[in-house]
Amino acid sequence: MNLELGGKVALVTGSSSGIGLAIAGQLAEEGCQVVLNGRDPERLRAAQAQLPGAQSVLADVSEPAACQALIAEVMAVHGRLDILVCNVGSGASVPPGQEHPSEWQRVLDINLHSTTNSVWAATDALVASKGNVICISSICGIEALGCPVPYAAAKAALESYVRNGARAFGRQGVRINSIAPGNILFEGSVWDRKLKQDRGAVESMLARDVALGCLGTPGDVARLAAYLASPLAAFITGATYVVDGGQLRS
Repeated sequence: MNLELGGKVALVTGSSSGIGLAIAGQLAEEGCQVVLNGRDPERLRAAQAQLPGAQSVLADVSEPAACQALIAEVMAVHGRLDILVCNVGSGASVPPGQEHPSEWQRVLDINLHSTTNSVWAATDALVASKGNVICISSICGIEALGCPVPYAAAKAALESYVRNGARAFGRQGVRINSIAPGNILFEGSVWDRKLKQDRGAVESMLARDVALGCLGTPGDVARLAAYLASPLAAFITGATYVVDGGQLRS
């Protein structure tokens, strides 16, 4: 399918590995000029080696000023920004009941403010291009699944941000949607670690809780992201798409 993305400029935050790198690769395959982003110089260089035509910009998007500098660099090189994929996130936290206020702030910065900061910094560029935003959320923000509480709350807030922000952005010609992945396997992911620790327990969980009985791949998320970023999804905004193999019950 031709997604009509040739020549579009796409920035994917948190794209040095995993889902973010897969999305960047899919957009590049569809003809986008891709900008990679991450905080770790070595990982970012390794990611760029996989996508030789991509630009890469080191920036911590949990910091508003860093987001402004990131967007300024994208605009200096490309002169426009059509697609912003906000992928930064981490489910790592402390056991329930042990969440110090500083832990709440840390998790919110990673899983919510990294997106709101990026969108804030990129709004003028996206309005100019009539572009769109894709936020990578989680099924943990939709149902109570036993995820760390600050992480689940941050992702629920992200879902609300997308639904409510769609109205304001829509009046400016900008679309915003989210993708809520379930259990996605890639090297270094939580499911990679769990499989190495106890494959039998993971397989039992999948058989019990996931309709398709398997883990997903970054490509499952990336293909949907590319579609949502494309003109073929021109009438879709404020929506959340679940990619979880049938795990959610609601």
